[in-house]
Amino acid sequence: MAPINQDLIAQRLKISRSTVSRSLSNHPAISADTRAKVHSMAEEMGYRLSPGRASRRLVKGSKKITVGVLIGVPAENVILATFPYILKGIRERAEAERVKIDVYYQAPGEFHPESTRQPFFRHIREADWRGTILIYPFAEAAVEMISRRISTVAVLESYNHPGLDVIDTDDASAVVTLVESLRAAGHQRIGFVSWHYPIGGHWVARRFSGYVEALFAHGLEFNPQWVFNVHKNSPLLSAAKVADAVAHHMQKSGVTAWVCAADHQAYQLMQDLQAKGIRVPDDCSVTGFDGLEAPGGLRRATSMRVPHGQIGSSALTRLINRIEHPTSPRRKILVEAELVPGETVAAPRRT
Repeated sequence: MAPINQDLIAQRLKISRSTVSRSLSNHPAISADTRAKVHSMAEEMGYRLSPGRASRRLVKGSKKITVGVLIGVPAENVILATFPYILKGIRERAEAERVKIDVYYQAPGEFHPESTRQPFFRHIREADWRGTILIYPFAEAAVEMISRRISTVAVLESYNHPGLDVIDTDDASAVVTLVESLRAAGHQRIGFVSWHYPIGGHWVARRFSGYVEALFAHGLEFNPQWVFNVHKNSPLLSAAKVADAVAHHMQKSGVTAWVCAADHQAYQLMQDLQAKGIRVPDDCSVTGFDGLEAPGGLRRATSMRVPHGQIGSSALTRLINRIEHPTSPRRKILVEAELVPGETVAAPRRT
């Protein structure tokens, strides 16, 4: 495999290597359009600038700039969470770029941007944040206010604000892959499971769209009764109630496989089904999303592994570029996930 370097970027874009080099250093002789294309291709290919190059453009002397990471969960909520992997990628990139990282945890439901005494905004002033990376969903109003104050990049969630960059997973195509793996194992009746999230949740809708796309593409039955916590007007089920509904439709409707919108949902469902005497994958198959390691006592879920570290690294690179060019066009970068076969998919049990 050819190394990812400036020569390869130049070949892909059919421009000279010197143009690539000047674009990555934001040389004023290069047009904004060309610079944007080069930066986009570099991010898409996972190319990393040499240590300190980006920060030298931002920092005068030896002083580091501070970039904030706003995480939409309480600080202690780390069980089956993806943010530690994203944060690791951000920190590694920050070390290379000589950028200081300041992490702030905020429960989204307790974030009231209209309040003049919001602690978060006082914190970003005191810590002198130059920009921020958002991890996990926040309310649209909160995100709009943040991005109006400082340069902002969102990770794994899309928003409507036009000045916001997004580094996300190609959710729909990834779930298509999961449904196809279930179909290949012989499953014809497949349901979709999610939890209810009071803030955000666009990622759930995108993963659900992949589920529907795959069913229709392969002529499989779509039944809204086999879908939990997606439609906003449908009954909202707790995790325990989801397991009850899954068990009911396995017996009543003959559903033999369930696509869960995330790994933490899949592992909880497996535990709850196990308590009911339902074995995975012997009695039904279950898939997740994220590629996390299984908790003790459970089989590794068939899932889609998301390159969280690379996403974190790309988010910081994108934020540095946004700080330098605050009026540049918004970008949404999609990263492909990889199938993890796991141990939770098997052929349907014969009845």
